Amino acid sequence: MKELVDVHYRDAEVIRLVVDNLNIHTPSALYEIFSPQEARRIIQKLEFHYTPKHASWLNQVEIELSVLSRQCLERRIPNAETLTSEIAAWEKQRNQQKASVYWGFQTKDARRKMQRLYPDLT
Repeated sequence: MKELVDVHYRDAEVIRLVVDNLNIHTPSALYEIFSPQEARRIIQKLEFHYTPKHASWLNQVEIELSVLSRQCLERRIPNAETLTSEIAAWEKQRNQQKASVYWGFQTKDARRKMQRLYPDLT
């Protein structure tokens, strides 16, 4: 965070961070690393936006990156130009297919698989 504030975006008025709900992605974590004054200085430039805990768009991104890795990147790619063109071709194909994330695990499935954790609603 310090590098974001002091190096990459030092002229920005505010830096908006989209983060998951991991316990280290909180302003208080900075107080564990830096002095209170330094932590406060860094935090004043940051604006935290947390993704939902369950079925977030972040999960979808992770799934899509996994698909990219399996379908496009599981081989040696000789240079950055080839990598860029391969990813662009893969992306174009995925968009033409209107590929989307399928959430196969539904609430009814969860209730069946984890019966002991869910109350009977009947």
